[in-house]
Amino acid sequence: MAKQPQKKMKHVPQRTCIGCQTVLPKKALIRVVRSPEGVKVDSTGKAPGRGAYIHGQRSCWEKALKGSLARALKTEISTEDRQALQSFVLTLPIETEQTSPLENQAVKEDKAI
Repeated sequence: MAKQPQKKMKHVPQRTCIGCQTVLPKKALIRVVRSPEGVKVDSTGKAPGRGAYIHGQRSCWEKALKGSLARALKTEISTEDRQALQSFVLTLPIETEQTSPLENQAVKEDKAI
């Protein structure tokens, strides 16, 4: 009898949210990129430049804009770029629960089981 080949698990890239330090799949986070034109949100995830990843939650973005985003991108964020990022934050949904993103992820994992 010949053995059937085992299917390999596809590798899923993991990234850390710079707002809450939670490790999640890359596609679950929003990429911010530092390019020669400045700091901007990378909707495709493929723009050239140094990137950082943040949850799609306002609390993570607020923490990131306080300083961890500039550290992660190794640059100073100009006032124009900061205003553009803050206007993007306003488009994000408001969190209804008073739980942290880490607790939200744990709840989602429990429901999946």
